[in-house]
Amino acid sequence: MAGHFEPIPGGGAAVALDEVEISILRSLAVQLMELIGPGEEPAGGEEDPLAALFAEGPSEPPADPALARLLPDAYGSPDGEQDDELQAYSAEFRRYTENDLRARKREDALAMVRSLDSLTFQGEGGAVLKLPPEDCRRWLGALNDLRLTIGTRLEVRDDDDTAELYRLPDSDPRKPMVMAYLWLGSLQESLVETLLT
Repeated sequence: MAGHFEPIPGGGAAVALDEVEISILRSLAVQLMELIGPGEEPAGGEEDPLAALFAEGPSEPPADPALARLLPDAYGSPDGEQDDELQAYSAEFRRYTENDLRARKREDALAMVRSLDSLTFQGEGGAVLKLPPEDCRRWLGALNDLRLTIGTRLEVRDDDDTAELYRLPDSDPRKPMVMAYLWLGSLQESLVETLLT
């Protein structure tokens, strides 16, 4: 089980993590929540579901490339260029969906933090994280968002870029981020495989 998820009886998945891995995952999830932002507070402290449904969000993509990767335009062309009509469609779509998408991504990252905070350490500073089926989806979302964010910072665009990461010398300052990127990918892949079994 060390290093990858395995199925547990009754559904869900489990993985053994040491203290350093738990600390890294928690730190990355908190940074992800900070990147996504705090979200909009409902007026008067109460959320009106109907008002929330029609609340307008931003119409422009985020300036930060990593955040723009997490919150992409809905309409685009293969070359990344948009004509005026596609820009208008993207802006309209973003206006009514971005707030919900940000909220879901924050909730996924927060679920990761909460499950890590609830762990009870066993001998030698490790713990076994057991996720019920409903938390597995949140973890998949958070792991994917973390990989997209780190991949954007590392300028990973395709498989050739990923292959280059394996050849970085240990002296390269990007090496710790590369190791986190590859590890998160391994965790995500093992969780997907576990849920498909």
